[in-house]
Amino acid sequence: NKWRIVLPDNGRQLNDWKQVSTFYSRNRIQTTKYTWFTFLPQNLLGQFHRLGNIYFFFLVVLNWFPQVEVFHREITMLPLVVVLLASMIKDAIEDYRKYQYDKTINFTKTRVYDK
Repeated sequence: NKWRIVLPDNGRQLNDWKQVSTFYSRNRIQTTKYTWFTFLPQNLLGQFHRLGNIYFFFLVVLNWFPQVEVFHREITMLPLVVVLLASMIKDAIEDYRKYQYDKTINFTKTRVYDK
């Protein structure tokens, strides 16, 4: 267990502050779920944790076999694709709004109490 030491930046402990601050990350808020690279895999994994999406995916896979085919393949894929795209767009908009809010919070000036 490591303790975080917070030192005032008044010049006396500058060497100690540099040593301690290299070990810890910056004090910033990050509430976003995704990055540009992890959006698609993480979102699809989250979407397929829902039972309804798994059911429609099962119907799509089942409809690829000619013996079981009821509808055309494209028609069976349509509900799943529409639901996944709508959910992805909603999640992307929510995550972008969280990113913007985090950015405004992280760049606001604060007052630090020092005895």
